[in-house]
Amino acid sequence: MPPTKRHTRSHTNQRRAHHALKVKGISKCPKCGSLVQPHRICANCGFYKGKEHIDVLAKLTKKEAKKKKREIESGAKDAKKELDPKELSKK
Repeated sequence: MPPTKRHTRSHTNQRRAHHALKVKGISKCPKCGSLVQPHRICANCGFYKGKEHIDVLAKLTKKEAKKKKREIESGAKDAKKELDPKELSKK
C-alpha cells in the first residue's frame, strides 16, 4: 500500500539529520609517532601499550626491514624532540 501523503522536505531532512558520517578518533603512536586508532596495535611498529605485540620487521624482506628500522628510529627521535620558542621564531 503506497503512502497517502507526501513528506515535506523539512520532514525528510530532519529524519536524515543522523545519517552524517562521524569523525574517527585518531591519536599518535607514542613509539613511532604515526597516526593510530585508539585501542589498536600500531601497524607501523607493532606496539600497543608499550609492548611489542607484532614483529613487523620479521614479515619484511631484509632490504625492507632495514629501511623500516631506520624509519621507526627516526620517527621516535622526532616524537621525543620538543620545540623551543626561540627555534620557532627563527623560522
